Amino acid sequence: MEPAVESGPVGAQASKQAKEGAKSRSRRRWRKGKVKASVFSHSMDLRTMTQSLVTLAEDNMAFFASQGPGETARRLSNVFAGVREQALGLEPTLGHLLSVAHHFDLDPETPANGYRSLVHTARCCLAHLLHKSRYVASNRRSIFFRASHNLSELEAYLAALTQLRALAYYAQRLLVINRPGVLFFDGDEGLTADFLQEYVTLHKGCFYGRCLGFQFTPAIRPFLQTLSIGLVSFGEHYKRNETGLGVTASSLFTGGRFAIDPELRGAEFERIIQNLDVHFWKAFWNITEIEVLSSLANMASTTVRVSRLLSLPPEAFEMPLTSDPSLTVTISPPLAHTGPGPVLARLISYDLREGQDSKMLNSLVKSEGPRLELRPRPHQVPRSRALVVHIHGGGFVAQTSKSHEPYLKTWAQELGVPIISIDYSLAPEAPFPRALEECFFAYCWAVKHCALLGSTGERICLAGDSAGGNLCITVSLRAAAYGVRVPDGIMAAYPVTTLQPSASPSRLLSLMDPLLPLSVLSKCVSAYSGTETEDHTDSDQEALGMMGLVQRDTSLFLRDLRLGASSWLNSFLELSGRKAHKSSVPTAEPVRPTESMRRSVSEAALAQPEAFLGTNPLKTLTRKDFSFKGNSESSDTPELSLSMETLGPSTPSDVNFFLRPESSQEEAEAVSKASSVSAAFPDGFRPRRSSQGVFRMPLYSAPIVKNPFMSPLLAPDSMLKTLPPVHLVACALDPMLDDSVMFARRLRDLGQPVTLNVVEDLPHGFLSLAALCRETRQAAQLCVQRIRLVLTPPDAPLI
Repeated sequence: MEPAVESGPVGAQASKQAKEGAKSRSRRRWRKGKVKASVFSHSMDLRTMTQSLVTLAEDNMAFFASQGPGETARRLSNVFAGVREQALGLEPTLGHLLSVAHHFDLDPETPANGYRSLVHTARCCLAHLLHKSRYVASNRRSIFFRASHNLSELEAYLAALTQLRALAYYAQRLLVINRPGVLFFDGDEGLTADFLQEYVTLHKGCFYGRCLGFQFTPAIRPFLQTLSIGLVSFGEHYKRNETGLGVTASSLFTGGRFAIDPELRGAEFERIIQNLDVHFWKAFWNITEIEVLSSLANMASTTVRVSRLLSLPPEAFEMPLTSDPSLTVTISPPLAHTGPGPVLARLISYDLREGQDSKMLNSLVKSEGPRLELRPRPHQVPRSRALVVHIHGGGFVAQTSKSHEPYLKTWAQELGVPIISIDYSLAPEAPFPRALEECFFAYCWAVKHCALLGSTGERICLAGDSAGGNLCITVSLRAAAYGVRVPDGIMAAYPVTTLQPSASPSRLLSLMDPLLPLSVLSKCVSAYSGTETEDHTDSDQEALGMMGLVQRDTSLFLRDLRLGASSWLNSFLELSGRKAHKSSVPTAEPVRPTESMRRSVSEAALAQPEAFLGTNPLKTLTRKDFSFKGNSESSDTPELSLSMETLGPSTPSDVNFFLRPESSQEEAEAVSKASSVSAAFPDGFRPRRSSQGVFRMPLYSAPIVKNPFMSPLLAPDSMLKTLPPVHLVACALDPMLDDSVMFARRLRDLGQPVTLNVVEDLPHGFLSLAALCRETRQAAQLCVQRIRLVLTPPDAPLI
């Protein structure tokens, strides 16, 4: 006979404690299960996982269907029916993608590309649903079973699974369009526009609520949840300030209702990413720049002896040519858009080295206000043999070296070399090619004055992440074009190598990525290219007011005038240069104003000559024009005017790089018909559509984004052959993964030294999260190892 439960206050308290204990154990089991859920996606075969999920879904569906006419039971039965339907529909498509994914790998030792990442993400979602279905089957009869909570979880993951099925069909369509080994579609502009327009209408809010970050390592998810709450809270404050002024870090801590309501948070997150402009993202990403947060980050980071912001004067100087050191070339200060101006750069060194306290360097130091300084050490350390030149990321529109200082301090300690991080001007106020000009100028200055920075300059590595990785590659290309010393190697972490709005399997992941949504990527590219969308609604005009409208229209007029004048001048100079082309090497003569403007405008390629000849400027440059097989006719010696000399006019027949050269027009039409938007999904399947309205994004890329100094993946073979060894570190779940894979394949096909390392289960931007968990620390350490390879001479032991 069971003992009787004691009545009265004591018995009630004991009963309450028992219930709370049971709930606590249940929550612990669920959290532990969520950590293990991702293990299922690696350990279980896809078909076995699907069959197990379908079996559990059918069992749960039958159980709740027999529980009477209650609303919750009916919805639970329906959600399991939906899980069964979507899992059965998704499994064949995933199997097909997985069966051909190896054709798109860099090599057998590096099994990574967007198709694999999409399959892995879908498996993670299936694994979460499988675990949840098991939990429901085991606890559905318990009096502690929270039916409403579990229903919300299941409905959220079912919505995510439905959208992932849509992405799988899109990826399958890319397989039809592209030939084996090519991940980006860059054929017919109209088809690209149709594809992207269809893609941006998909519902995204389900990925930003309860399912936020399900594809990443569990240690990252709490950070992403905090970030999403801060983002939507920041967005509310930003809405109340049309200019965004007055939005501070305090707005990150006022999102209580978003913390307790995941569905509300997801819907608001989706609204923000589709409707707010690039100035919002600039303000939000720069939140780490404010004094309080940056001070806290510095307190928690490695302590270094030197962290000084330098202001490099806008004065031209001479650099020796690598082909003949007795000859020099003039390095002019940045000129594009805003004229000559100083370039800021931060010097970081773990030890105080010779030269770092010289009078000349002290004269360049820019005050940053009160900073904690250590007591001077009694002696200086000799100059290092190596130097790291770092270029930060931030989508070309946000952040400075201050945001990246914590991990740079760790690099300085582990590598034992000084690091100079360049603070280039940001878009949209300073669009392309201003950032490239400033980074190139600062790089050359660092090479020439490395003794002031505490280095002998025997080995130099360019290192950067995201947009900074792009600039590292393009700075090297520009150094080769000028004939000056190129770095001994490049370490680019998750770089963007093409800014065209081309569809690729990894970029499909931007539908669910909380750090790189497609609309945000589009706004950053538009800002950097100087082609921001000019669609202003009446409400926008009311918010701006009369003076705001005048300022905005004046700014747009000056921008258009600037681009038009630059395009005309570029065309005139290039045509004149071809008539008077000389093969002599540039000398140390002072740079004339016309020469300076030519270097700025020519390498920017602000427009193509065909724009003035009546051809379509959107179809002038494709990857076919730059021939993956090499360019035997190109000169081995790069010229200063290489960008436009090489990027000569192309004909409309050369547009579709992704069709085989022998393909006929009939075959091209057949491919286009087979890949039409209406054929994207099978009968009976319809993905969920966004409730935030149609997002207006530039679906047709401007010619400028095809410039190799903006999209190095599009550079001709002759330019890529001038690059030093390149070490790429990418993320398997990053929308930019295919950028690294395709760039590595191009370099390897040309016989260029290149390595590609892909880290698992981490988001884009993991370097800024290096202190967050073990996985991010290991990934950051991998970047340090790649840099160490560059800084260590081949015949010397590792430093």
